[in-house]
Amino acid sequence: MAIVGQPSLRDLFDDAPTPHIAHPPHSHRRDFYVATDGSYASDGAGLGVIIETRDGDRVARRSVPDGAPDNNVAEYRALHLGLDTLASRAPPGASVGVLVDHDALAADVNTAVLAARRRDYRPLREFSVPSEARHHWRGIRARVTGFSEIRAAQVDSSRNPAHVLANEPGQYAHVNDESDRCLLPDATTPSSDPQIPPPSRSDRRAGD
Repeated sequence: MAIVGQPSLRDLFDDAPTPHIAHPPHSHRRDFYVATDGSYASDGAGLGVIIETRDGDRVARRSVPDGAPDNNVAEYRALHLGLDTLASRAPPGASVGVLVDHDALAADVNTAVLAARRRDYRPLREFSVPSEARHHWRGIRARVTGFSEIRAAQVDSSRNPAHVLANEPGQYAHVNDESDRCLLPDATTPSSDPQIPPPSRSDRRAGD
């Protein structure tokens, strides 16, 4: 389960805005939640990933060194790693909530989700992907279309639990040796959660 005293990824997702895409009540019924972060430093930094089920059970964590040319590229690399890690463990048809602390990345993911629903697959707005991250963006878009439902929420870096894994990959390298698990929530167990929007969503227009 989630660490006592720390919010689960699901709780963070519920309270965070999802740029360019509506956040209806069923959003907090995702099968999996993945938080990612990428950091940059002149002497190298890293990528951090945390994956949980909607019940707060941990599926996997990653903390790996990386040599991204800047912080923006690092964020795209981190999400690519996180979605690849989840895709190798999630069953077909899983729904996913993404947490990042990079607003342009969250907006790009949700724009890609909306584009995938169109017959011509054209986005409603231009993507803002750094040129050095274009290959990782292609991987991200492939993963976006591979899950049954996905949307991204933007959180402050101080609340992103993957932040420390990205900034101290040497200190947290041991998380890469944890046993990976695939713990799909039991769909037959009725949830006691009220099907109402979280407070931050109840008075928000779809375009906000």
